[in-house]
Amino acid sequence: MVGYPGAVTVFNKRNALVGFLALKALEGRRRRKRLRGKAPKIALFSILGLASLGAIVALGAVHRRRRGETDVVDAYSTLDADESEIVGDYVIASAETTPAT
Repeated sequence: MVGYPGAVTVFNKRNALVGFLALKALEGRRRRKRLRGKAPKIALFSILGLASLGAIVALGAVHRRRRGETDVVDAYSTLDADESEIVGDYVIASAETTPAT
């Protein structure tokens, strides 16, 4: 066939490129179809992961807050208060008027 003047070869660069692109398109379509089937599962596990992470952070914040409150309560209970000290109450100073000059 090589020596025949009007012979058209089937294996040329253009046909090879068209075949390669067709195979890549089919492969991509198959990959997208497979991922589309897994998408709900991926979304569900992502949401569950974020929810559990949020719960852990919230529990840590509550634990830190409670630990901080017990430290403050312990500090007030061990404080040797004199009779002149006011513990736990705020003292508000009376407002004195100043002349507007």
